[in-house]
Amino acid sequence: MAKRKLTQAEMPVADHAFYGLVWAGTVLTERVDRALSKAHDLPVSWFEVMLWLASSPDPVPASVLGNSTMLSRSQVSRVVDALQSRGLVTRTPSPRDARSVEVALTPAGHRLFEEADATRRACLAPVFTDLLDAEDLEALSKVWHKLKANKEERAAKDG
Repeated sequence: MAKRKLTQAEMPVADHAFYGLVWAGTVLTERVDRALSKAHDLPVSWFEVMLWLASSPDPVPASVLGNSTMLSRSQVSRVVDALQSRGLVTRTPSPRDARSVEVALTPAGHRLFEEADATRRACLAPVFTDLLDAEDLEALSKVWHKLKANKEERAAKDG
């Protein structure tokens, strides 16, 4: 007996929306990871840390990286270790908190980030940004902000 796929109409909209987010995140992340690894020997988790660092004009406390990225604190620590061993980031004691370190991209890290970001954008263009208009991108950004704000509110209540 042939099995058929469920159609969107047969699935509750909340389930379909959730599945769509998971599917898109997985497929796009795998695509970017392959492209960055091939072109720059740079896993997507390393790129994510570099993205947050490149977005900040000042060194970033390691704890902020743990809270900002989709990585656990131990993963962030391992990524920063690997980036530092390649000369892409520096760690310095925090001038505000003696127990903390701050992380910043080196000039080589900035150069590699710029190259990798161009690769990421080129990789995503035909399957993401070229397919969506400004309204679509704004809607996705709004959804992400709502979900992230809720996570942060829950963490503040639980913490």
